[in-house]
Amino acid sequence: MSREGSHPDMLPMEENKKSKTSLRAKADKIKDFRCKNLIAVIEYPTDLRNIGTIIRNVNALGVEKAYVVTDQQFVPDDWQEMRGRRALNAISASAIKWSFVRKFHDTESCLGHLERNGFVSVVTSPHTKGRKNVILHEADYTKYKKLAVWFGNEGIGISRLALERSELCVNIPMFGIIESLNLGTSSGIVLYEITKQRRQFQDKLKAKIAAKKSAKRSASPPNTR
Repeated sequence: MSREGSHPDMLPMEENKKSKTSLRAKADKIKDFRCKNLIAVIEYPTDLRNIGTIIRNVNALGVEKAYVVTDQQFVPDDWQEMRGRRALNAISASAIKWSFVRKFHDTESCLGHLERNGFVSVVTSPHTKGRKNVILHEADYTKYKKLAVWFGNEGIGISRLALERSELCVNIPMFGIIESLNLGTSSGIVLYEITKQRRQFQDKLKAKIAAKKSAKRSASPPNTR
C-alpha cells in the first residue's frame, strides 16, 4: 500500500520505526570513536540539571560511561529506570538513553569498584597542597589504560577521600576576576581535552597496527599456485 493510501494511525508508527533505525545506525557508525575505558564520575551532585548536562557532555564527547555518587532518590538506582525519567531525558537531551549510567550510594563503594577493575582516578580540583597538581592541557591522559575523571559537588567540590585516592588534581587555567565555572561547563572543558588526547592516541595506534599488517602482507611471498 502506498504512503498516501496508508491508514492515518500507521504513519506515526512507521515514522517512529524509521527514527529508531536511523538512531541505531548512527550509534553503530560512531561507536569506534568512543573512548573506551573512560568514565566520568559525578560525586554528590545536588542539582539534577548538572547531572543531565554532564551526561549530555559524556555522550557528545564519546566518554564510555558515567557514574553518579549520591544517596538521594532523585537519581534512580537502575539505569533502565533513569532512562524513563522525563526530567533526565529532557535535561540530557535524551543522552541518558544512549550513555550507560551507574549509581553508587557513597564514594568508597565507587572507588572500590573502580580500583578492583584497574581504573586510575583523577579529580578536577583547584591547586591542592600535598597532591600532584596539573594544568588541564599540560597532562598526558593517554598513559592510563583505564581512567576515571571525578567532578565534585557544586558547593564544596571533591571529597577528601576521592582526593586522597586520586593520581592527579586537574585544574582549568582561568584568567578572569571570577575564577570559577559551573559544573556543567567545567566538565565539558575537561572531558573535551581528555577525549581529544585519548582519541588521537587510539587513531595513531590503529594506524600503526594497520601499517604493520600491510607490511606483513607485502613481505609475504606471492602464492604461485
